[in-house]
Amino acid sequence: MTNVKIYHNSRCSKSRQTLALLEENNCNIEVIEYLKTPVTAAELEDIIAKLAVAPREMMRVKEAEYKDQGLSDESLTQAQLIQAMIATPKLIERPIVIANNKAVIGRPPENVLTII
Repeated sequence: MTNVKIYHNSRCSKSRQTLALLEENNCNIEVIEYLKTPVTAAELEDIIAKLAVAPREMMRVKEAEYKDQGLSDESLTQAQLIQAMIATPKLIERPIVIANNKAVIGRPPENVLTII
């Protein structure tokens, strides 16, 4: 049985579909509702490293908060973008699944099948 961690938003259909897919594959799932239990800078740095992306690539750039906070400014540092995600967790793309020391964004949900 694969141990997985999912950063989940129960109001998101893709997140719910991804969680269901993990359940169908008999994974041992740790669900982290990141809007209720905010992630730390260290956790985000670890996720970014496992995803092998820049912080902005795991942000929901179409959210009003992204524009309102001026986060498209290319001069912002990785640390500043991480702090923005900590302050406004809604900006974090969802769902993020971690398994076998790898991570994927569950869009589409079938992406998780590559790491479990």
